[in-house]
Amino acid sequence: MCTSKIKSGHGITFAGVIDINGRPVLQPAGNRITIQVNKPVQKCNLSPPVSPKPKPQLKKSNDLISNNSKRFTGGAQLGLQFEYSCMTEMALPAGSIAAAQREQASLLQVQRKMKIAHYGRLSASKVAPLDHHSVHGAPQEEKRCSFITANSDPVYVAYHDEEWGVPVHEDEMLFELLVLAGAQVGSDWTTILKKRQDFRAAFAGFDAEVVASFTEKQIATISSNLRFDLAKVRGIVDNAKRILEVRKEFGTLDKYIWGFVNNKPIITGYKSCRKIPAKTSKSEAISKDLLRRGFRFVGPTIVHSFMQAAGLTNDHLLHCPRHHSLTN
Repeated sequence: MCTSKIKSGHGITFAGVIDINGRPVLQPAGNRITIQVNKPVQKCNLSPPVSPKPKPQLKKSNDLISNNSKRFTGGAQLGLQFEYSCMTEMALPAGSIAAAQREQASLLQVQRKMKIAHYGRLSASKVAPLDHHSVHGAPQEEKRCSFITANSDPVYVAYHDEEWGVPVHEDEMLFELLVLAGAQVGSDWTTILKKRQDFRAAFAGFDAEVVASFTEKQIATISSNLRFDLAKVRGIVDNAKRILEVRKEFGTLDKYIWGFVNNKPIITGYKSCRKIPAKTSKSEAISKDLLRRGFRFVGPTIVHSFMQAAGLTNDHLLHCPRHHSLTN
């Protein structure tokens, strides 16, 4: 009887073999003894795997940090915004579109802070002044009331600089300003001022006696020529009749109107156009008396606009040169 080796797992098992008819036959192993043999470790002669090529990292140089720090305002924002920009995009050249957009955003932020400071919600001393020479290439003009802008019509600018807030005492001019104040409701002062000469021609220079005598045919013609509401034209004619009645009682329209303010303009001290009200207690009192006398289209808002135009109140803002010139 001979034995042979049978490999099983990591061990070797011995089993019996006999010859049957001249052929070796494997018999049941019976009681097997398993000897654990440590499997030799085969050494691999292959070269180690090549590691993947490392991704290029964005170089954060001191120059790049310093350049980006100039594009953001506030030290607290610098870290987060610069970190985010580095993660999302490569460093941009100075003349790129994104860089220009950031510069524009920074400029708009400064302008917004200056505007807020102008309206008194933020101290102007806390905002760096904007260099108008570098931004617009021209010196800043004198600071008028803030409703006068670079886009304002020259007619409107001239009206602000020469007429608005100037005390008026001529009856014809007071009648004209009362008409214009009512006409600009639903429109704007620039449009009405451009049609001012047409109004003067249509209403005979605002001679109350002539206007009070207009017939219905004349009223319809004026409405058609001026493209002005027919009811408002009738209201102007009715107001001319009421002015004649006021003259009989007070002598002049000037004496009647200026009596409400004791013949002295009201000097206000507004720093922002947002502070100027649409009507006041004084305009409400004048409106109430005018309505009692039969005047038309003389609500408190229209009367307040008339008071500003006729100089009964000086509503130029404090920083406007016209405020001080009219006060003195």
